[in-house]
Amino acid sequence: LSRDEQSFMETEVEQLCKMCSDYRVQVEKDLPESVWQFLKEKKFFGMVIPKEYGGLGFSAYGHSCVIQKLASRSVTLAISVMVPNSLGPAELLLHYGNKDQRDHYLPRLADGRDLPCFALTEPTAGSDATSIISEGVLFKDMYGETKIRLNWNKRYITLGAYATLIGVAFQLKDPDHLLFDKENIGITCALIPSDTEGVRQGRRHDPLATPFINSPINGDGVVVGLEAVIGGETGLGKGWKMLMECLAAGRGISLPSTSCGGSKLVARV
Repeated sequence: LSRDEQSFMETEVEQLCKMCSDYRVQVEKDLPESVWQFLKEKKFFGMVIPKEYGGLGFSAYGHSCVIQKLASRSVTLAISVMVPNSLGPAELLLHYGNKDQRDHYLPRLADGRDLPCFALTEPTAGSDATSIISEGVLFKDMYGETKIRLNWNKRYITLGAYATLIGVAFQLKDPDHLLFDKENIGITCALIPSDTEGVRQGRRHDPLATPFINSPINGDGVVVGLEAVIGGETGLGKGWKMLMECLAAGRGISLPSTSCGGSKLVARV
């Protein structure tokens, strides 16, 4: 661990664990408000975001150590921290976002002004990205600007009910050939503020009686500009590669770290 990572483990992580009673979380079905505030103030949601954008700039190992420790205290706490640092918009923006997108969103994600989620899973597709049927259609609005009209139906989206910034994966179509010479363009990823007209969130699932925030999210006739697509116009149809890289962080770092933390706790007990 770097000096900053070691200090974070010994101070902020220890303090957070003392603040969070897993029994209280189970009874109240949520983290205490003081814990949510601490997570934002101490930039737990910005561990993978570089320091130049206001994040902590931790290594994969530093990220892993934090998740392991939190998992030994509360699975709900660990998952709440895990998702924005893996299956979330931050990593996609770092790899594929344009400068304007990175400059705007990354500082807000780092300090908790925006809480992200990523909407991939669907009732008929699970997390198999190739099978999603959520759809975005290119069209021209009354001013002649090319935009996307989105309809989606997502399930089991971690942090979905609380998220202020929703990453959505969908199949993009161009039936009028406005930008492409074919209709089916492919998987595309966009970032959509939760207060956009047509977005419906707030309900919750209860997976495995473990009360982390897990939710359905729907979008009905949501209209966004091309600037909402990660990477802008150059990101149209490039979502498959984005998703594979984004999922790799969760499956390669966050999920194993959670399991390792739980195994350490069992061994200790």
